[in-house]
Amino acid sequence: MHTVALVVFDQVPPFEMAVPCEVFGIDRSDMGVPNYRLIVCAAEEGPLRTKAGFGIEAPYGLSDLHEAQTVVVPAWRDVEETPPAALLEALRRSYRRGARIVSLCSGAFVLAAAGLLDGRRATTHWMYADAFAKRFPAIEVDPAVLYVDEGQILTSAGTAAGIDLCLYLVRQDYGAEVANVFARRMVVPPHRDGGQAQYVQAPVAPGPSEGPLAETLEWACANLDEPLTVERMAAHARMSTRTFARRFREVTGTTPLKWLLNQRILAAQRQLETSDVPVEWIAQDCGFGTSATLRLHFRRRVGVSPTDYRKTFGEHTERHSA
Repeated sequence: MHTVALVVFDQVPPFEMAVPCEVFGIDRSDMGVPNYRLIVCAAEEGPLRTKAGFGIEAPYGLSDLHEAQTVVVPAWRDVEETPPAALLEALRRSYRRGARIVSLCSGAFVLAAAGLLDGRRATTHWMYADAFAKRFPAIEVDPAVLYVDEGQILTSAGTAAGIDLCLYLVRQDYGAEVANVFARRMVVPPHRDGGQAQYVQAPVAPGPSEGPLAETLEWACANLDEPLTVERMAAHARMSTRTFARRFREVTGTTPLKWLLNQRILAAQRQLETSDVPVEWIAQDCGFGTSATLRLHFRRRVGVSPTDYRKTFGEHTERHSA
């Protein structure tokens, strides 16, 4: 039987700790699928408490990691804190003997601190991606995906992406049919399309609070359905095209056309979330012209199609399915 070791520590986030317990620690033999053996290993001595405040008792320790074919590190308690040396060395030993090493969410910081991700592609929660990349420049950070499979090392993005990665491990171990049984039992999709981009809060570049440029930005946002060009926006701001483009970048940090595309994507997201009007109508109202153009830019920017985005975030979809 495949043994999975879950590493726990004081102030462990309960959700990321619970996901491996649900996937690998439940007896599903009544459904005709293989079981895993889950051992919960404390990385520290003393009483352990989750970030939610309740205590946990782990019957195993770091010395027991040698029993596992897979070692899972859930979200780390503080991305600014260096993990305990004993934990880092235990992970290195597990890696050297050939165990599969898995991190969920900010658990990637632990694997990185152990040196296991150097020269590899990895992901973590999008909120920590920039800090992760700066602290560990030898790692190729991909903040857009739900998980990354580098063979012996696998990393997942934030929170619910841990479910995606754990089910992926089941699929790798026992095939798609078994993974589908696990997913049905958990009432979750066996595979999700897209990546973290659809969940990232899109930053809105700061704009001027007053003056002709501020008026032009407000006017453009109110007229996204019109054929807006840099020349037309510059004319509205009563500037030459060259001066407008330079001033625009100074104030917003981007170009007029990139800013305009971002506003149209944001407007489309709002309509997909709050209405049930056809995608074709949204494409015209947001200035994309055709639904094909909207789908092209939306998928490129958000990572999923407008239809799939609406299924996930649409208020009307939730109401109809309730």
